[in-house]
Amino acid sequence: MKIDELMTSSGVGFGTSGARGTVEAMTDPVCYAYTQAFLQAMQAQSAINTGDAVYLSGDLRPSTGRILAAVARAVSDSGYRPVYVGRLPTPAVAYVAMQQHAASIMVTGSHIPDDRNGIKFNRPDGEILKPDEALIRGQPVELPEPFPDIDTADLPPVDETAAQSYLNRYIDFFRSSCLKGMRVGVYQHSGVARDLLVQVLEALGAEVTPLARSEVFIPVDTEAIRAEDIELGSRWAAEQGFDTVVSTDGDADRPLIADERGDWLRGDVVGVLCAHFLGIDTVVTPVSSNTVVEACGWFSSVYRTRIGSPYVIEKMDQELAADQGSVAGYEANGGFLLASDVSVNGRILTALPTRDALLPILAVLVGARQQGCPVSGLVEALPRRYTASDRLKNFPTEISRQKIAGLAMSETALAAMFGPLCGPVHAVDHTDGLRITFENNEIIHLRPSGNAPELRCYNEAADPQRAKALNHECLALLAGWR
Repeated sequence: MKIDELMTSSGVGFGTSGARGTVEAMTDPVCYAYTQAFLQAMQAQSAINTGDAVYLSGDLRPSTGRILAAVARAVSDSGYRPVYVGRLPTPAVAYVAMQQHAASIMVTGSHIPDDRNGIKFNRPDGEILKPDEALIRGQPVELPEPFPDIDTADLPPVDETAAQSYLNRYIDFFRSSCLKGMRVGVYQHSGVARDLLVQVLEALGAEVTPLARSEVFIPVDTEAIRAEDIELGSRWAAEQGFDTVVSTDGDADRPLIADERGDWLRGDVVGVLCAHFLGIDTVVTPVSSNTVVEACGWFSSVYRTRIGSPYVIEKMDQELAADQGSVAGYEANGGFLLASDVSVNGRILTALPTRDALLPILAVLVGARQQGCPVSGLVEALPRRYTASDRLKNFPTEISRQKIAGLAMSETALAAMFGPLCGPVHAVDHTDGLRITFENNEIIHLRPSGNAPELRCYNEAADPQRAKALNHECLALLAGWR
């Protein structure tokens, strides 16, 4: 069968850069077939050749080991050499593989609960893009008969050099004592980068305290921070006096940074601060990101895209080809994509055009040290634009799409629903979902999640409390759509 047919029969579909589905749906044959189709598509493009290495890694959720074993078996059966680098961040396995001009595969469900999982695919030059996805979906796959028993013990031995290679990327770029004297809490939870974060921060001179390590998977979403994580940040700041607390989502391609008060920074604000620290000329970011990126005036050009790293990468590639200076991108979740090699204080950081959490964490912390201010001081120096976002869970994607489409087609319905909250509408943007800018410069943005049955709502205002209140009011209205 073709992958398109398998998507229908299995319920495992494409999310950002790969397959996503429930653990029950992601059976060994389904994972094997997706991997086989990816390798066939890459070979059809002459991106890889039979016998090449394919790098493998995964996050810490319970189902990941089983899926990794099925992926590794498909790699081997397809005539390639699986190189298992252990449980590492998504950007780490991509980086290590790209240095060897090799493809890579990451088993992760990112920030979503552990009843789901996913497989992310990377070309030798970075993430698969939408044309690659279309090619994968059209691949015919033929499973072995009978399908073999697969055991996690069959995974290749761990390549122990990969983790250090990723760490050295940052240790070599930042000065060894640049964080000396900074007290950093690392919220470890079940994030795959929980030990790497401690190692790199200590290597740069910080005094590090690991916090809340968990052997049970915790779905930390940097775009919709849980109430319990908000409480943890405040409590740690009050009780232990950290300069900052840092963390990531499950596969460490999205950062989470708290200031000295324990307040978590918005990911799109982190992206602006990181791009500024690196001296980026051209910034690419999805339409959902805070408008502070334009308001700050730090960048020669700012471009907006649909939500999802493939769209950001596609636009970054266009700007690189147009020779628009240094180019980088970020998403509202804080994941930072570096399209160009950059130089800071005579040290070169090579491009890594996939979402990364370590770079923005380190850039914000080092930036605060260089400015001689607390982390909150970096944010307070920005124009006053604040975002709040959250989502309605267990909200079928098709219902979200239908409701948003109906609202977008009726100015009367739009005014009736949101006019009492924000007043007259100034502009409507259909780039991704429905983004409404009102005459008072407040923003309401509605969008179905791309990888879970959730309806997301983003709000922007000139005051943080107003942004939060508006988000709460919007979600209350949207709950009536169920």
